[in-house]
Amino acid sequence: MKLKCRPEDFLVTELSEFPIRAKGEFAVYELTKRGIGTPEAITQLLQMWKLPREKLSYGGLKDRHAVTKQFVTVHRGPARNAQRDQWDLGYLGQSDEPFHPTNISANRFQIVMRDMEAEECQRAISALDEVAVWGLPNYFDDQRFGSVTSSGEFIARPWIAGDYEKTLWLGLAAESPHDRSAEKREKATLRDHWGDWPTVMKRLGRSHRRSIISYLVQHPQDFKGAWARVRQDMRSLYLSAFQSHLWNKILSTAIRSTCPEEKRVEVRLALGPAPFFRELPTNATINLATLMIPLPSSRSIYEDDAPITALTDLVLATEGLSRDEIKIKHPRDSFFSKGERAAVIRATDVTRVEGEDTLYKGKRSLQLSFCLPRGCYATILIKRITAAAGSHDDAPSSDDHDSDVAEQHDESAQ
Repeated sequence: MKLKCRPEDFLVTELSEFPIRAKGEFAVYELTKRGIGTPEAITQLLQMWKLPREKLSYGGLKDRHAVTKQFVTVHRGPARNAQRDQWDLGYLGQSDEPFHPTNISANRFQIVMRDMEAEECQRAISALDEVAVWGLPNYFDDQRFGSVTSSGEFIARPWIAGDYEKTLWLGLAAESPHDRSAEKREKATLRDHWGDWPTVMKRLGRSHRRSIISYLVQHPQDFKGAWARVRQDMRSLYLSAFQSHLWNKILSTAIRSTCPEEKRVEVRLALGPAPFFRELPTNATINLATLMIPLPSSRSIYEDDAPITALTDLVLATEGLSRDEIKIKHPRDSFFSKGERAAVIRATDVTRVEGEDTLYKGKRSLQLSFCLPRGCYATILIKRITAAAGSHDDAPSSDDHDSDVAEQHDESAQ
């Protein structure tokens, strides 16, 4: 099976009841983009209109390998449209408030799965019917973990421990499987000359790294201060990736402990295989269907006698952590999210159309349309039904950073 053969094969539309009026302090727009990530499109818009970043708000980061529509607000922004090669910004009206992740009610996905054998297509349809009855695990998918290094390290882990040099090294110099050629060269320079900041400064071009190295030239051992100069939204993504990894481990442990093996299917995710249920048990100690799992953080609220609390402590212990240790001391503008996330979600308004594949002669295609709640990943649904069909997704499964920076949640693909 092939996914995202063309950007038009993966359409994502934000759904919201955000109030749009004739008057208000905030201009409201719809951003339609194709083949570009949200951060890149937003940066281009800010440069075009010469705006400071804090004037602009949006709900979530959407996948670059797709055609996506999302809301954007600008404080006292112009009542006009804007356009670049890979995106269009359409003016919609005004609002009294900025657009935030909480304003997203759901995302509608229209997806074309291609290059499928007839039997493979039928197995995927059968799996989709199972998902319609039982739902699916609400895992954070691969897009969430674009910042994990090639060696599998999370930037937030040494940050929690207060090791700012290791944190900075991972954030600036560690290899990543997603690095492009220019990024690889800059990181190699940093690794080869780490600590020799004047030499690094001379060899780096204009980039976010160079401004941080400039600080280190003047303050060679102040890694804590240098780390504070990394963009706040990027630091939030690093925290989000680690917290999401911990949450996924808690959910996978809950599924393995409640669902018998014959009722599970293993699905390959970027950080390793994860258990998915074919159906939910009805008499388990933990009721997955209604379970809300707290986001691991010293700020989240736990019930002492709840089974999920004991399970959380068990999982965190395997990481050498306790709940109280999942916090950031510096800088004060960074913190782990608090709250909870549903263990199981259901797709709504599901339709499917099987037919001849117009790109791959002699093969079948499966067109899906469905809605998922805010913060849920369409790619998790696709992986669930293709795992049952014995398929493998040949498309890019990981974007650079596709989480909601403001709330540290993301809509998938997004």
